[in-house]
Amino acid sequence: MRFRHPDGSVVHLAYCTNVHPAETLDGVRTQLRDHCEPVRKRLGRDRLGIGLWLARDAARTLINDPSQLRSLRAELDRRGLEVVTLNGFPYEGFGAEEVKYRVYKPDWTDPERLAHTTDLARLLATLLPDDVTEGTISTLPLAWRTPYTGDPEAARTALAALTTLGERLDALAELTGKSVRIGLEPEPGCTVETTADAIAPLTAVGHPRIGVCIDTCHLATSFEDPDTALDALTAAGIPAVKAQLSAALHAEHPHLPEVRTALAAFAEPRFLHQTRIATAAGLRGTDDLDEAVTGEALPDSAPWRAHFHVPLHAPPAPPLTSTLPVLRATLSRLVGGARPLTRHLEVETYTWQALPAELRPRTRAQLADGIAAELTLARDLLVDLGLKELP
Repeated sequence: MRFRHPDGSVVHLAYCTNVHPAETLDGVRTQLRDHCEPVRKRLGRDRLGIGLWLARDAARTLINDPSQLRSLRAELDRRGLEVVTLNGFPYEGFGAEEVKYRVYKPDWTDPERLAHTTDLARLLATLLPDDVTEGTISTLPLAWRTPYTGDPEAARTALAALTTLGERLDALAELTGKSVRIGLEPEPGCTVETTADAIAPLTAVGHPRIGVCIDTCHLATSFEDPDTALDALTAAGIPAVKAQLSAALHAEHPHLPEVRTALAAFAEPRFLHQTRIATAAGLRGTDDLDEAVTGEALPDSAPWRAHFHVPLHAPPAPPLTSTLPVLRATLSRLVGGARPLTRHLEVETYTWQALPAELRPRTRAQLADGIAAELTLARDLLVDLGLKELP
């Protein structure tokens, strides 16, 4: 979906396909047929943006067989789908029964992360629509905090890899005329947990094609103020290359037994749901929701937030809610001003099948309905900010 910003530029809205498990190119094609095109039709649009997730095996197939890449591009066109952004955070196995800490491997100390991201950039340059010259890719924020934190050699290796990536992106732009930018996606528990954590390493890299991907669920989980975060990035000259529109789980009164019970329903075995509380001494947290709910790892005198991407249009029932207000405030700053701070927006609720059983979609049709409802909400927010939806 495309929108005209009051300054005349085009802002793209997509939804991320990491919600649909697929490790192979055949699986990606099935996603396009069974999920992406039905969502487009529900929205009554001739064209729908998707934030494509290409796992390692799918990406390698496309890199090694240019005819397959041309065929995928033609299929996107035929189904009324367009790709301006890729989700390069998960490497493989994102649809596994247990993902947890595996999603952070390989990290930016591993040469394979650089190789994979380079492949994604090359693929995106071909997949971009003919009238679009800029693509974006989100990636993990360097590494999970252990054992990276405190290891100067790991930091040097990761930043050297990003520097090399920047050089490769420059060469790609010169060769293809397409500019691909990469955004580190701050996430609770990682070396770069917050946008503030991103400033030092990205300043050290100092490449204009490498910036931040702002995930509004992660921003909220870490209790970051959107204005403060964006002001600091702007002052440091760090671009917000992309934003993921998502909402975290919010518990206003975690000391109450009924709140703990409601939270426990969201503790599940597939993904990590890092949980945080803002205290006078700073942010405290656990790596997963069950650690917070079942023990005394966190104080409970103030609200808790958990890294659980809840559907934008359907916050959980009381006594819980979502951080949709943080999304609204962030979006207002990103695209509500005189010029957009980013032009690539991506709805990223990948946890539909991890929701409590009674909230999960039971059929493909129900999932398509839910994704379409999220995109409708995002569209309405953009229109309310003065953007005009384009055909």
